[in-house]
Amino acid sequence: MPDRNPRVLFVGRGRYTLPLPGWLAKKWDAIEEVIDYRVLGATEAGGGMGEGRFHLYPPARPRALSGVLFQLRLPLLISRQIREFEPDVVVAADPLIGASVMLARSLARSRTPLIIEVHGDWRTFTRSYGSPVRQAFSGLVDRVSVYALRHADETRALSGFTSGLIEGARGEPATMTFATYSDLSAFVAEPVTPVPARPVALFVGMLEEYKNIDGLARAWRRVAAALPDATLVIVGKGSRRQVVDDVLRDLPRQVEYHPQLLPAEVARKLDEATVLVLPSWPEGLGRVVIESFARGRGVVATAAGGILDLVEDDVEGLLIPRADTDALVEALIRVLSDHHLAMRLGKAAHARYADWHSTPDSFARQMRDLVDLTLARHPR
Repeated sequence: MPDRNPRVLFVGRGRYTLPLPGWLAKKWDAIEEVIDYRVLGATEAGGGMGEGRFHLYPPARPRALSGVLFQLRLPLLISRQIREFEPDVVVAADPLIGASVMLARSLARSRTPLIIEVHGDWRTFTRSYGSPVRQAFSGLVDRVSVYALRHADETRALSGFTSGLIEGARGEPATMTFATYSDLSAFVAEPVTPVPARPVALFVGMLEEYKNIDGLARAWRRVAAALPDATLVIVGKGSRRQVVDDVLRDLPRQVEYHPQLLPAEVARKLDEATVLVLPSWPEGLGRVVIESFARGRGVVATAAGGILDLVEDDVEGLLIPRADTDALVEALIRVLSDHHLAMRLGKAAHARYADWHSTPDSFARQMRDLVDLTLARHPR
């Protein structure tokens, strides 16, 4: 290894706003201590940002085609960065981005090692949310993603679930598995409060098909009839907003809706809740579950994906089969009507939080370890 920090190009489709918000700046400041980095991504601003660490590009028009057009131009953008920045390693935020890096390496005549990250199930990204244009490319995305994972130099997973996805594609688990740093300061700023006596279930997430918001709405109509004093609080935006509007119209005294809340406000909603409910089909990890753990609240969640890395059934929460509305109704009624059970789940959840607490420095060290391992295995 050279005396200097390794030079790493991070490539993703995430949208950044400059200057970075404080919590995100902490993450990249920590990475800068151990890695000489550059980020290639997108921005919501009116023009591209081509200076400094972040090289960002605005969404294309029409907006429905923005993702496709960004993906098509990405190999050229990456190849330019490879020639100008001369990274020692490129880190792709998902398998499809990884495929673009592979093409970009050919254009730049480079053999720069590639790390592909898997944050979730790529088969879900194109099928369960987004525009019809994205869904039309599902089959192609599947094949390209598997190809990219098979030919990546190294891989990184967020959880045992996403490591299993990698193993299914390339025949071996992820090179390293560790969660991305998330700012949880708002969820640990105050002491944990007791579980309230009033029964409240809280959902926080995108209002999309893969979050099973439709199943939650169906289940809550039955829970509300069985527990007239119970309330469901929903926080989030998405294409299934009408489903929420319908149940809010029908049960105005037992449903509360917020399109968006700040982290500190979500923490307060968790303090007011009996349990978090997360009936998603696939979750790469489930950050909101960790937030719930931080506030000492158990969960009712689907026994699928990264949830299984976080929750043991009847310990930190109640796990239900995928898309099983009857089981969801039964689990919600059980925990909302049994205060001692809710307290037991909440106590175990809070104890488990320490396993998932991370800092910017710890994340940066793990990323540096992965880069060092990649360079040792694939010297240029």
